Amino acid sequence: MTAVTEGAPAPDFTLDTADGPVSLGDFKGKTLVLYFYPKDDTGGCTKEAQGFTEQAAAFATAGATVIGVSKDSIASHRKFTAKYGLGVALGSDPEGRVIEAYGSWVEKSLYGRQYMGIDRSTFLIRDGVLRKIWRKVRVPGHVDAVLEAAKAL
Repeated sequence: MTAVTEGAPAPDFTLDTADGPVSLGDFKGKTLVLYFYPKDDTGGCTKEAQGFTEQAAAFATAGATVIGVSKDSIASHRKFTAKYGLGVALGSDPEGRVIEAYGSWVEKSLYGRQYMGIDRSTFLIRDGVLRKIWRKVRVPGHVDAVLEAAKAL
């Protein structure tokens, strides 16, 4: 497997969304923001999805498509989208194959307990190449940083 580093080819993927399947190949010659988040309808994940939704028009103007990915089902994504009026596509990766391919399935710690979970991370992809990677994302200010990087491509 190719290392998930800036400048490397983006790992190929196909994900189901509420609007049908999407693949890396669908974005040839385009910019894709692929962000991984732990769970629908939780605090930080909701704020992040709302932030990307608020800036959806600006991302579109920059020529970028935004897709959020978690292990949640399409039904869960539909409910999450409807509840908050989200305007970004949400991909379902129940087996975690895409999450693992991007190195976002990591060991985490909470109150001294070790467990495996999704690292909140974002990948800016252009022409199938990883142009910028954010790991261990903190939600405040993140969407604006990703938008600025997308505009700079």
